[in-house]
Amino acid sequence: MLIDPTKAQWPKDFVWGFSTSAYQVEGAAAEDGRGPSIWDVYCKMPTKVVNGDTGDVACDHYHRYGEDIDLLKALNSGAYRFSVSWPRVLPKGRICQVNEKGLDFYDRVIDKTLANGITPWLCLYHWDLPQALQEMGGWSNRDCAGWFADYAALIARRYGDRVKHFATFNEFCVFTLFGYSIPWAAPGIVDRDQHLRAIHHVNLAHGMGIDVLRSLVPDAKLGMIYNIQDVWPESDKPEDKAAAELLHEHWNLAFPDPQLLGHYPPQIGRAIEPYVQAGDMARISRPVDWLGLNHYGPIFAKAEPANIWGFGWGDAPEKDNNPEIGWAIYPEAFGDLLVRLSKRYRLPIYVTENGCGGEDKVAEDGSVDDPRRITYLKLFIGAMKEAMEKGADVRGYFVWSFLDNFEWGSGYGNRFGLVHVDFETQKRTPKSSARWYADLIRKG
Repeated sequence: MLIDPTKAQWPKDFVWGFSTSAYQVEGAAAEDGRGPSIWDVYCKMPTKVVNGDTGDVACDHYHRYGEDIDLLKALNSGAYRFSVSWPRVLPKGRICQVNEKGLDFYDRVIDKTLANGITPWLCLYHWDLPQALQEMGGWSNRDCAGWFADYAALIARRYGDRVKHFATFNEFCVFTLFGYSIPWAAPGIVDRDQHLRAIHHVNLAHGMGIDVLRSLVPDAKLGMIYNIQDVWPESDKPEDKAAAELLHEHWNLAFPDPQLLGHYPPQIGRAIEPYVQAGDMARISRPVDWLGLNHYGPIFAKAEPANIWGFGWGDAPEKDNNPEIGWAIYPEAFGDLLVRLSKRYRLPIYVTENGCGGEDKVAEDGSVDDPRRITYLKLFIGAMKEAMEKGADVRGYFVWSFLDNFEWGSGYGNRFGLVHVDFETQKRTPKSSARWYADLIRKG
């Protein structure tokens, strides 16, 4: 029986917060000088996103950020994790053209957040590479690491007097694997060589970004955000076990190991060796202050020869479906992972995303009831607390997500928010899970 988080004793300095990302909530896609991103282009490709949805309007957070931050305060949020849209502040991706209106927007967001007693946690990159850089090769071009460092310097100089928590990247594995090998995300390329280059160049960009942030904001706490999930074979077949092992390297080790341990995992290391130059590993493995973890549940892998790496996504066993949630969940695996990560990387951990999707609807009385999400959060936050009691150095928890938003390839159909958004009227309605979470924060 997992710990009931509502009855647990939490550290007084434990960070409770909400997460969003720029492309998923901001909208204003072509407003005030913002340049196009790779997701603007990808969304307009046929069949790539459910219903042809785009982030052109999303939650209109660009105009409604004040209302949204007031709502965060009402929900007792101690911290707000958001990302900056690279093409909003640098429309062409490079510092040859700086968009002051874009920079002004994040000034307003940060100032409003601080005025409400909420600590801003700024992520530099949540998947929205400027399209102008993609046309120059994107992450497969080694120069992109330098462009990222220049962008990081701009952000540090502008906001480092007020922002003291920075993340370089969100979910390295997702945007590289799905962007360059399995075409489920922008830019939608399937090319083994470009994928390997992207892995290495993103790692370089992280290290260079850390150095820039450290030099310009020396009192800041710096980290990065990984999506780490156990990878289990769909069956006992040798080929499925081999697929799981290789997917584990791509999904869970290709970025944390070089960044925190100074080396690539074995199979990826052999493949990526031709792209590694002298001094690269030292530039990648720069000291950081914290590790961000995004986690939803394990992955089931199977052999899939048609994919360029030979692995694919399998299905969870039907017997593991949780009747209260409607799909398989493994909170104990989450707790075990927190303990293992704490031992392996020896850094304070902040859970920067955790939550579940659904098709939440507004009732006739105007309320939105989502008991399945409350059950999910109880189980996973309880598992996190149990891991802390076993020695995992977990310092904070950010739920995904604050608002229903654009969920990438799923469009607007899969709602992860604790706050319901009517995308026709942009009306915000806190769900029952939002009230539950706000009460947990208050008690904690």
